[in-house]
Amino acid sequence: MSGKSLLEVRDLVVSFGGFVAIDRRTAGIQLEDESIELRTAQGLRQNLSNAAHVNVTSYNRMVLLTGEVSSAAEKERAERLAKSQENVSSVVNDLAIEPASSLTQRSKDIITTGQIKALLVDAKDLQSNAFKVITERGIVYLMGRVTPREAQRASEIARSGSVSGVVKVVRVFEAITEEELKRISAQPLSPQAQPKL
Repeated sequence: MSGKSLLEVRDLVVSFGGFVAIDRRTAGIQLEDESIELRTAQGLRQNLSNAAHVNVTSYNRMVLLTGEVSSAAEKERAERLAKSQENVSSVVNDLAIEPASSLTQRSKDIITTGQIKALLVDAKDLQSNAFKVITERGIVYLMGRVTPREAQRASEIARSGSVSGVVKVVRVFEAITEEELKRISAQPLSPQAQPKL
């Protein structure tokens, strides 16, 4: 089970000499998402069988559960546990009831995620850091606070066929308007996010 992706990303950002990706969530929400992921992953480790392989991703307090569990009861237990966490607004439970994916499949999923992130970076009409990409068994999940235009464009990129092994694309977006996007984009960086000189 994972749950440290945001910590790893934060450390990566800090280690690149002050490079900071502008996130559409407040710093407080980013920390809350980190906390939700860690608490939920810990609770799942304690309450599910060793055969379960569950990934927890939280974006703007929306929790996405991906991976595999051995029964419908385990799937339901995982969702209940995620919903019970403080400050969780909603849970998207896309756990499959099947044996845990192989290390080979997980390695392919990591590569797929990296390739789609690279395509989003290359797209000049998108802010790639507005998207979180997760891949599980070839299913690509796109998360973020995005406009309908951005959601459509990112989905097209993920489905384009440029990346082999994509089974389907699942959109787990929080919709914002173009006006909200302009307002978010116009906000100055918080002191913690100011580039270091």
